[in-house]
Amino acid sequence: MHMKYAVLLLTLLLSLFLLASCGENGGTVTLNVYNWGQYISDGSEGCADVNAMFEEYFEENFADQYGFSVEVNYTTYASNEDMYNKLRSGAASYDVIFPSDYMIQRLISEDLLLPLNYENIPNYQYIDENYKNLYYDPDNTYSIPYMFGMVGVIYNSGIVSEEDIGSWDLMWNEAYKGKILQFNNPRDAFGTAMYWQGIDVNTEDTAEWEAALAKLQQQKPLVQSYVMDEIFNKMKNGSAAVAAYYAGDYLTMYESNDMLGFYYPAEGTNEYVDAMCIPTCARNQELAELYINFLCSEEAAAANAEYTYYGSPHLLVRENEEYIEVLSEVHPDAMTLMYPADEDKVPTSYYHTLNDTMLSVQNELWSQLKIESTQSTWIPVTAWSIAGILILYLGIDTIRKKIRESKY
Repeated sequence: MHMKYAVLLLTLLLSLFLLASCGENGGTVTLNVYNWGQYISDGSEGCADVNAMFEEYFEENFADQYGFSVEVNYTTYASNEDMYNKLRSGAASYDVIFPSDYMIQRLISEDLLLPLNYENIPNYQYIDENYKNLYYDPDNTYSIPYMFGMVGVIYNSGIVSEEDIGSWDLMWNEAYKGKILQFNNPRDAFGTAMYWQGIDVNTEDTAEWEAALAKLQQQKPLVQSYVMDEIFNKMKNGSAAVAAYYAGDYLTMYESNDMLGFYYPAEGTNEYVDAMCIPTCARNQELAELYINFLCSEEAAAANAEYTYYGSPHLLVRENEEYIEVLSEVHPDAMTLMYPADEDKVPTSYYHTLNDTMLSVQNELWSQLKIESTQSTWIPVTAWSIAGILILYLGIDTIRKKIRESKY
């Protein structure tokens, strides 16, 4: 009798699980996609809605085979570190993520990514060989390149003198105090200081990390704020004049403010690849692979490249006349900016994942910088607040004395 009830209970639980996996919309499975902000063509301003395109594509080609429809649940993060912390915490489950190279290397080392089944991703054939077999995933086991680019310096030509551009030192120029924006993530922020000082951004020398911290501390009084996606509004509306950021995003900002200029610092800069991966917490790996394959189709890849203005590793996209025309209309030098010839490139390097010791050093120094930044704002504000309270108290006390004196 007890066995009979156990079987019935197990059957009920299995049924509930199957119902949950198919969602509440009569056979709809949710695909959870976690990506950078403003990093996919989303249907705004007349552009293609790539996630809606995938849902329709799946319905037409696979719904009968799999017995369900798909709904993409798309959420965003501001930095690799934010994505990592959310993933590591287990607070949410994602099917597809888009980490950068050094973060992919870290996720692989911590067994947080699933190996890909390339039988479900035939469009991988269109990915440029130059972006395969890179250091972070040498056998292409866990990742497929999505976009690539380089970090540079954005400046407002109406505020910044042409004599001051060309080097990382613009980020430390006191003439632009209160108009400078710095990355709000440790890898990129320390990178700006390290490239300027000629330090290897993958160094394992603590003293060199401390030297970079000293530079960031020197810069801190000049910094308006530490930003990620907030940079867009600040640079577009002219409330800031200097910022380090990604080349593709510069083109997006330039569309709204043609006073903005851009350059790759002569001392060298970071070159990066963002790739599509499936984390171990994924609930539907095969569906995730179909989604990745769709993003590797020419139609979807071109739409995303046109929307983001980032460099595309997709060979057909770089030959796509519509894409070339779109970029050229945005900025006359857009193609050269995103796809510079080897002879025109400044020195570049990839970030590598740091070992546990150096990661602790980086995070400790970053916390030190940010705490000091908070304290530097808190102390004067608090001091003025206390002073104001004392003045108010003394004023009230004086008035009371005068009132008492007037009575007698």
